Amino acid sequence: MRQSFFYGTLILIAAGAITKILGFANRIVLSRIIGAEGMGLYQMVTPILYFLITLTTFGLPVAISKQVAEAEAASDPKQTRRFLLLALLIAGGLSTLVSLILLGSAHYVTRWMFADERTYILLIAAIPVIPIASISAVLRGYFQGKHNMSPTAISQLLEQMVRMALVVVMTVSFLPYGVEYASAGAVASIIFGELAGLLYMLWMFRKNRKTAESMMQQPFTSLKQNQESIRQLLSVSFPVTMSRLVGSIAYVLEPMLVPFALVLAGYQTIQATSLYGQFAGMAVPLLLFPTFLTYSLSISLVPAVAEAAYQKNSKMIHRRIYQAMRITLVIGAPCAVLLYVFAEPLCALLYKNAEVGQLLRELSLFSVFLFFQAPLASALQGLDHANVVLRNTLIGAVVKIAAMFFLTSQPSFGIHGAVIALNLSITLVTLLHFASLVKAVGFTVDLIEFIKIGGVMLVMGYSGSYMATSWFAHTSMGQMVLICSLLSSVVYVVLLVALRILGKQDVMRIPWIGEQLAVFFPRR
Repeated sequence: MRQSFFYGTLILIAAGAITKILGFANRIVLSRIIGAEGMGLYQMVTPILYFLITLTTFGLPVAISKQVAEAEAASDPKQTRRFLLLALLIAGGLSTLVSLILLGSAHYVTRWMFADERTYILLIAAIPVIPIASISAVLRGYFQGKHNMSPTAISQLLEQMVRMALVVVMTVSFLPYGVEYASAGAVASIIFGELAGLLYMLWMFRKNRKTAESMMQQPFTSLKQNQESIRQLLSVSFPVTMSRLVGSIAYVLEPMLVPFALVLAGYQTIQATSLYGQFAGMAVPLLLFPTFLTYSLSISLVPAVAEAAYQKNSKMIHRRIYQAMRITLVIGAPCAVLLYVFAEPLCALLYKNAEVGQLLRELSLFSVFLFFQAPLASALQGLDHANVVLRNTLIGAVVKIAAMFFLTSQPSFGIHGAVIALNLSITLVTLLHFASLVKAVGFTVDLIEFIKIGGVMLVMGYSGSYMATSWFAHTSMGQMVLICSLLSSVVYVVLLVALRILGKQDVMRIPWIGEQLAVFFPRR
């Protein structure tokens, strides 16, 4: 079922929000069962697991989404099937090879990469996730290329629900054998979650019997056609993979450089570790929490822009990119305001550490740039400029690492130097992406509308701060944050409607409830 760009994006945003909340709840339940020791083992293994999944998918979800969208625009179902089959073969072959290598070298990986050799059990338990997740990612890209976002949204929800249902059973069942086995049970719950999502997408694929049967009957055509199809896939997937690897390498270097720089600045090792934990383990995750919005947009934007580019419809290209940026700002702006205004009470509630709030407040000042980054990158990838995204990401990573070390090692900055460096990197990459879009398609934005939203953000922030310090200062911290967040969000929406930034035609596009809600809104 083909869906409009706006409709598909909102479905993904809704599913992403629910999945994010369920994932957060899942982590809380897991931490209470296996404790800090078990979570330490779990956190050692899951980063390398997701890194290997990124490696084995090789950027193919983005590539097949783009290429299938173009093939659909050309009304070429044979080419669509060819892209899917080749992507499945590449991802399946790579994931199987990596899984076998990891199975044979698990003892050596454990000994050289991890301080605790008990992670061997978890690593073995994690291996089946790699091929399942890789195949799932390719199928998601296929459906996205056909402008059908429902399989992606439903499979994500299904994965998280199955994981939540099984994580308690599997960890408690293995807990008598030791915390490492309980943690391995938690990792194994990921397998069943991914498998549930994969089975759902295979069922959705099988519903179209004609596509499934023709794909089995015609696995290959000519060698020349297959070589050209592989070249087209790799022209997108390779720079996408390299961009992610650049980000991963920067992420790996960060915990090595920042604590060392803090020691050079005069902090004791224990202090340096604690400060880095406040920055990377507490403030940054809260900053990243709303990014499910941009993830949803980036998924739907690649095929939407690729289709318009293939049809040489420049007006549609501009419209879809502008829609994405507008949605990002309208939904992301209040998130940035709430993170800034309620940074300290939020961190006090979640971490019992109000000091982290200062770091979060500093990071939130540039969070809007972070929200824009993924949609802009996806627009460039849809326009066949994935190599430009790689270049911009590389520049940002080099600037971030260099600035982090230089600024954090200065006693006058300390851990705030890491905050400045991260903000600098985020802003730089986003502006480079925007400049690249301007150069590629002459993209422009309606500055008046963006200025209006900026003004609404200021009013929302002031009203939230005023209510917190005056009207609800006597209530508990949790009640204050909840009530003031809701009321200031209402102020935000009312001002959007009053300034005609949000109108009837926008609300009507909301899936399922749009027509009912639209009667309360005027036309823009």
